[in-house]
Amino acid sequence: MYQALYRKYRPRTFDDVVGQSHITDTLKRQVDTHRLSHAYLFTGTRGTGKTSCAKILARAVNCERPVDGNPCNECPSCQGIENGSILDVLELDAASNNGVDQVRALRDEAVYTPAAVRKRVYIVDEVHMLSTAAFNALLKILEEPPEHLMFILATTELHKVPATIKSRCQQFAFKRILPGDIAGRLQYVSDREGLGLTGDGAVLLSRLADGGMRDALSLLDQCANPSGVIGEEEVLSALGLAGNLETAALMEQIAGGRTAAALETLARLYGAGKDVGSLLNELSSLTRDLLIRKTAPQGGAALLTGGYDENTMRRLSNLLQTPRLAQILTRLQATQADLARSGNRRTDAELCLIRLCDETLDGSPAGLNARLARLEDAVASGVVAVRAEAPATDAPEAVAAPPEDTPAPARSVQQAAGKPPLEERPPLPDEPGEQVVPGTDREQPSAPAVEAPAPRSDAAAAPPPGDFWPGLAASLKGRIPMGEYTFLANPAMVQGRAEGGVLTLYADCDFTRSMINKPGILNAVSQAAALLLGGQHRVAVTVGSAPPVSQAAPAAAPAGEEHDKLDDLLAFGEQFDNIIIQ
Repeated sequence: MYQALYRKYRPRTFDDVVGQSHITDTLKRQVDTHRLSHAYLFTGTRGTGKTSCAKILARAVNCERPVDGNPCNECPSCQGIENGSILDVLELDAASNNGVDQVRALRDEAVYTPAAVRKRVYIVDEVHMLSTAAFNALLKILEEPPEHLMFILATTELHKVPATIKSRCQQFAFKRILPGDIAGRLQYVSDREGLGLTGDGAVLLSRLADGGMRDALSLLDQCANPSGVIGEEEVLSALGLAGNLETAALMEQIAGGRTAAALETLARLYGAGKDVGSLLNELSSLTRDLLIRKTAPQGGAALLTGGYDENTMRRLSNLLQTPRLAQILTRLQATQADLARSGNRRTDAELCLIRLCDETLDGSPAGLNARLARLEDAVASGVVAVRAEAPATDAPEAVAAPPEDTPAPARSVQQAAGKPPLEERPPLPDEPGEQVVPGTDREQPSAPAVEAPAPRSDAAAAPPPGDFWPGLAASLKGRIPMGEYTFLANPAMVQGRAEGGVLTLYADCDFTRSMINKPGILNAVSQAAALLLGGQHRVAVTVGSAPPVSQAAPAAAPAGEEHDKLDDLLAFGEQFDNIIIQ
């Protein structure tokens, strides 16, 4: 009767275990020195040797003639344990024996001394499947076990094992086996079986095994062809894979946005019997390698799967940027996860390719990030021209010549009113505040004669009554980043008081002060204060509580003091380049 390769070539000694020397060396030393624990916990991914090491350890502790910590596999104890005739070594599957009744029965039997060997060994596979009550029933005997008892627990999901169980066991983490070690073992098995496995075929199988020796032997068993060689093409054909060349060509079509070509490639591969899930998985592996190559060009070479040549990787890396690769990988992973529940796998794969070829169809955050990155690259390269001003047709009134009898300041304001920057800011108040801009000369002999405007009223000269800060902070929305605006708009964090031409911002703590004490933020606050309060205000930031509004309110200008509004227009023009005073 034929026996599967993974069963036929299961390790029988610690020396036969591949890729887990950090564990086997320790177990051999413990067996050789008789310093054995009463409970072991083996963790790791599938097919890495957990159950095999548990069986080897069970034979080694009961072997009559151990050799350097390895079982001899020839004494009656070793042979009886291996063929299952000795009932003192029992292997349980927690997936099917996960109830509290089964664990209680095991606990009741464990107190009896073994009949044929030195130690009674219980191997509990997939121990994370036990129920909470079953774990509680197992806890007591793990805490105070008899001298003749040993537990070996194995699991692929360590996080599901209670901490009370883990703390009473010696934990051994089985790592994924390296592709080189897997390929060497496959060559050994192939030579023993006469399968004619080539080096390329062994490398491909080791990459597809994903660190599991059992999976690698199962794949080799599936591709076995005693009458011929097993090369890369034979492996691809037997497993229904597209191959590196086809996958690279499909990725190049995705990078170029050639949707029709990508769909034709998928249809051809699907008609040839290729599985769409395997095809998407190959695309995911290639995208992952490209992403690692982009993000870690120096140290990431050891992390690559090694399935593609350097020229192919370089060509594809030049076609795809990091945000685009992240978007492709995210979409592929999501589609692969949904294929198990899909009613039409081919349609889902085609929809995935359509979204990959045109990232504008992908509404996910990764797709949005990819589109923004592409736009930024286009702007930086000069492909997209950024229009600084609106076209002349958008503001015909600004082009028309003003009447001759219109005063120069009025003409300038009319011209500036049609420019886009003023449309994004609060409107210009009818009469600016009374504060005089420092350094502005009231007497300008070189300026043309301008008709003096009518005197202002005292109500117009005074700042807005009460607390002006909430309105000023609200006017900053959209003009500064949202993060800083959040601080300024929160009265519990920032308050503003104006006095003597100085606008003081009172922050509640040093962190708030550091967030708003930035040149761009202070400039925006100064501009908003000029619009609301009138005149120039120097902005200062301090930490502390703001004084009462009555003390901080700016004093109104004397009623009889004359003030030329042209000075305020000049100050306003210095802040905004859109207004030119002639």
